[in-house]
Amino acid sequence: MSFTGTVPTRRLGPGGPEVPVFALGSWNIWDRMEPDARVALIRRAAEVGAAFFDVASYNMGPHAEASRTDLYFGDAVREAGLGRDEYLVCGKLWLWEYPQTGFAEQMQTSLERIGIEQADTVVVGDYFGEIDIRRVVRDVQAEIDAGRFDSWGVNNWAAADLELALDYAEAEGLTPPTFAQLKYGLVRRTMAEGEYYGRWFAEGRLALQASDAFEGGILVGKTSPARKIGADVGGIREQIVAAYPRVAEIAASFDATPAQLGIAFCLANPATANVLFGASSVEQLDDDLGALELLDRVGADALREATAELWLDRAVNADGTWAPVPAPAE
Repeated sequence: MSFTGTVPTRRLGPGGPEVPVFALGSWNIWDRMEPDARVALIRRAAEVGAAFFDVASYNMGPHAEASRTDLYFGDAVREAGLGRDEYLVCGKLWLWEYPQTGFAEQMQTSLERIGIEQADTVVVGDYFGEIDIRRVVRDVQAEIDAGRFDSWGVNNWAAADLELALDYAEAEGLTPPTFAQLKYGLVRRTMAEGEYYGRWFAEGRLALQASDAFEGGILVGKTSPARKIGADVGGIREQIVAAYPRVAEIAASFDATPAQLGIAFCLANPATANVLFGASSVEQLDDDLGALELLDRVGADALREATAELWLDRAVNADGTWAPVPAPAE
């Protein structure tokens, strides 16, 4: 049955925008679609109140792949006829080459490629090694002051660095991060629900944006993905592939699809403001919308109880970084 309602909204953290609980990603999405399919998907997202798009320039660090996905998105959203007040954009600021490539340069490039003047929010992305967190906070504030976006979040930061950013922003009267984009879903829960990030969510200092809930498609049945997918944090991908039949079985017990189960699980966590996922057709988006009916029909507690066995990343280091999870006992 086709979805006929409107996707509900939640606040993307204190000081963040009111956003639909669905967001559509761009990595390996718009560049895999035909132009008409892009336009149709964007129009359908707007029709159901889910026109919130995570759009990045994937031409830095490990993403230096000459991707045109952001250009395709910009063309498609204009072809779809959406005014700028009819959709939300979450941009990305990468730390791979920072501060050599600063935030002002990154934002100018990204906004020009999409064809807009301002993002609604941004995520300050992945990094390895030493980063001057105080400088990051100050440089983000400079972009806010320049009018390029109003709020920001972090992507998979170490807990100690995020704590420093929150405390430094508060002490200096700067804009703190308001949400965390984390790998979160049926099989990866520890970072979001554990003692590090979990306490900030419980205190209301941050909201959770759940990303990669389908593990690059594995948890919706594409157990041998042909395209590049996200990092296997903790080295548990083989266990995730092995768990897919059980995911499908649990979903079927609720008369739902695996995608609906995965999204509904994320939304069952009250910390989750938004679920970011990739949909490459109207049909996929319409199936995903069924997660809302599933959550309403079954309830958050029952969904979490039914899927408790799927938590595969229980082990983390004492500082909040990831550690490999041992295989379950026979």
